[in-house]
Formats: sequence, structure tokens, C-alpha cells
Amino acid sequence: MSTSGDSQPYLNDFMMRDDEDGVSGDDESDNKHSGGNYMLREQDRFLPICNIIKIMKVPVPENGKIAKDARECIQECVSEFISFITSEAIERSIAENRKTVNGDDLLYAFANLGFDNYVEPLSMYLHKFRESTKSDRNLYNESNMLQDDSSTEFRKIELP
Repeated sequence: MSTSGDSQPYLNDFMMRDDEDGVSGDDESDNKHSGGNYMLREQDRFLPICNIIKIMKVPVPENGKIAKDARECIQECVSEFISFITSEAIERSIAENRKTVNGDDLLYAFANLGFDNYVEPLSMYLHKFRESTKSDRNLYNESNMLQDDSSTEFRKIELP
């Protein structure tokens, strides 16, 4: 099982933490590569707050409210969780000399990091997703074949 310290070199290639290295206020320096680190703006580091709020409102009663600091806390936690899982998946793909992280890498990361309860439902979801995209591709191919057939010209054949 990897610790966050093990994955830090990979994360440093993608983002530099505000709390560790400080941030200058100008946008120009935020996008520059400095010392192996990329400076990311806060909105690039976190999931969009509107998506977080939509999800958080589901269990809250209609007249209930969610405090701004609670929304921001969940936004940071969810974003950090995704980064944590993704960094483990990236490690696996790099170890296998691949440049693409796939669903199986994510399942491996969940299992390797101790989130075993997530592995079975996520693997079922991944299987269903792959089947649905496969059937979507088949429907797309069939509709293209139908269009191709309808666009061909028919010649009149005279029978004796």
C-alpha cells in the first residue's frame, strides 16, 4: 500500500500545493513551470462547487440549508480523495509503462488503498458502463450502415 509520500513526486508534476510553497497572486506565474511543479489556480484544483452543492442537497430537507464553510470543506475533501485515488492509479500505469489510466487501474487503487467496500460496486458499474458503450458503438455502426445503404443508388433492372 502506497502512502501519500510515495505518490508525491507524481503529484508534484501536476500541481503545487498552496499551503506548502505559497502562491503569488498573478495568473501569469500560476501557469508557469517552476522547479518541477505546476502552479494551479484554486478552481483548477477543486471540483466545481455547483456540482458539490447539487450532490449535498439530495439528503437535505427542502427547507434545510448547507453552510458555505461546509460546502467548501466537502469540496476540498472530495477533490483530495479523487487526487489520492488517481495518484495511486497513475503509479500503477507508470509501473506498467502505460500513459493512460483506465478503470481497472482505479479499481486496483481502491483495493490497494484499503477501500475494499468500493471495489465490488465500482467493478459492476465499470462492467455495465463498458457494455453500454459497446452497445452504443454497435448502434452507431448499425445506423451508419443503414445510412450507407440508403444512400446507394438503385438501378432499374428490366426483366424480359
